[in-house]
Amino acid sequence: MRIFVMRHGQAQSMAPSDQCRELTFLGKREAENMASRLVDKKVHFDAIFVSPYVRAQQTAKIVKNGLATATSLTTLEFITPEDSADKMRNYLELTFIDNAQANILIVSHMPLVSYLVAEFTCGQHAPLFETASIAEISYNISTMRGQLIAHTSPASL
Repeated sequence: MRIFVMRHGQAQSMAPSDQCRELTFLGKREAENMASRLVDKKVHFDAIFVSPYVRAQQTAKIVKNGLATATSLTTLEFITPEDSADKMRNYLELTFIDNAQANILIVSHMPLVSYLVAEFTCGQHAPLFETASIAEISYNISTMRGQLIAHTSPASL
């Protein structure tokens, strides 16, 4: 299984609540650039999971539209900034037990995105994520161990 963990694009600093913060113009461009990178790498997704927060939803939609895939977005209430990486790992392992070759995209927030990488790589990596960065992990469901393959940010393109 390949798991792609993405932080949302740059978001406005002011909003009625953290959940309502929208992407800035730059944040939208960051998401578009990262979608183009995924297209260049010929990546397709079997599933896209996204936080319910507005900025993550906007980022996921931009990436999905850039890929022009038929994959639907699934909002998971338990992948917000304060949530547990262990819960997401358990969810993926149960959901994809019979599809060990799946490509998954998770769009969420700091610090959870760093915790997710650490969770899937057994604590070997917990990178800091710039906005719209994507970490790619090769994950073996049967051994429950993964390896960080790449970590790309819009600034590195």
